[in-house]
Amino acid sequence: MRTVRSLRLRLLALAVIVVAAAMVVTGLGLAALFTRHVERRIGQELDTHLRQLIGAVRFNAEGQLSLMREPADPRFARVLGGLYWQVEDRTGGQFLTSRSLWNETLALPADSSLQGGVEISHIAGPRASTLLVHERTIVIAVHGADRLIRIGVAIDGTEIDPLRAGFTRDLVLALGILGTVLLIGFAIQIRAGLRPLHTVRNALGEIRSGAARRLATDVPEEVAPLVEEINALLAAQEQELGRARDRAADLAHGLRTPLTALAADVRRLRGRGEADIARDISEIVQNMGRHVDRELARARTRHGGPAAATPLARAVDDLVRTLERTPDGERVRFENAVPADMKVPVDPQDLHEMLGNLMENAARHARSRVRISATTGRDAHRMSVEDDGPGLQNFEKSTAALRGIKLDTNGPGAGLGLAIVQDIASAYNAELRLGSAELGGLAAEIWIPLAPGA
Repeated sequence: MRTVRSLRLRLLALAVIVVAAAMVVTGLGLAALFTRHVERRIGQELDTHLRQLIGAVRFNAEGQLSLMREPADPRFARVLGGLYWQVEDRTGGQFLTSRSLWNETLALPADSSLQGGVEISHIAGPRASTLLVHERTIVIAVHGADRLIRIGVAIDGTEIDPLRAGFTRDLVLALGILGTVLLIGFAIQIRAGLRPLHTVRNALGEIRSGAARRLATDVPEEVAPLVEEINALLAAQEQELGRARDRAADLAHGLRTPLTALAADVRRLRGRGEADIARDISEIVQNMGRHVDRELARARTRHGGPAAATPLARAVDDLVRTLERTPDGERVRFENAVPADMKVPVDPQDLHEMLGNLMENAARHARSRVRISATTGRDAHRMSVEDDGPGLQNFEKSTAALRGIKLDTNGPGAGLGLAIVQDIASAYNAELRLGSAELGGLAAEIWIPLAPGA
């Protein structure tokens, strides 16, 4: 059985259960109260008929029991009409019954001994019906002798059923509407109650994108401990990131000095005429430098903090001025087609590292032109570096960014340029894509998502 992970769905499910249970209990309770109310109201009607019968009891000179007048309700006159009365002279053994009883009598409880008050009971009636009976026992003096008279009025319980059924239908509709309104209210309440969590999530997105450094503390007191813990974690992380950057800088300085010394040795060897040894050592030094650059770039992107928006056109101009002083850059023409106001959420040093490697590769393989362009789409920024060189075959594009893959075996380098670009791009959840350029050579594109963490 799969566990529901959504807190909102859990709270809604709990609300549905609570509302459903409350509606069932309320419905049963109201139905019982309605039944009691109807029986009480019908009992008042029966008591009225009972008083009319008591006032109409008469005895003639011979002691015969009679009624001066019968109750006027037409159900008493209709055979098995559902409303019955009976007058019993318990002293003289005489009976008077309503026409509705036809040839039957009311089987009143045998243990009735209450005098002066109304006794209520349920008895079996005609055609296996259940009757609600109100009865009263009175004493009447007839010719100097007391006569014990028992009078009962009964109504068929099925007379109550249509009222109960109608009330139940109306009650179900009303409770359904009430339950729906309550669930809507619960949904609104749950949404409002969980809104601080959405606020925290959005604030974390701003921290990831570099727009903020800490979570705002003006939150409900139930969420405040979580915000405080996150802020404390961010502070501790910043301290650790600072130490990591310092260690990376120390590593750079520690390695650069021996590499510089080796470069000086290479120059001395060349001055002595040992060109072959100088070339081998120079290649080793260059490879070591590229490895150091790559690892430092990876350390910086892995341990760096949130990046602010960096102007892209200015960064491209800086790189163009630098590359134009290199042998490969002197022979090609750089075209900066980046919009002047465009910014990308990448650290300036990381942006220079990525674009610098792509532009350096493009200048090395281009015939005469290198074009740098950029656009902003609905979901991502796209930076593109194109050249008019020979380009790559389709099978080469899938492996060019792998570490140590050097497609140009005759040229300088260690095959780490695109790998460095890939590592830095991955740190920003970006993607490096290699394709065919409109200029005829290779098009290297970096797609940076607009949404943090996309």
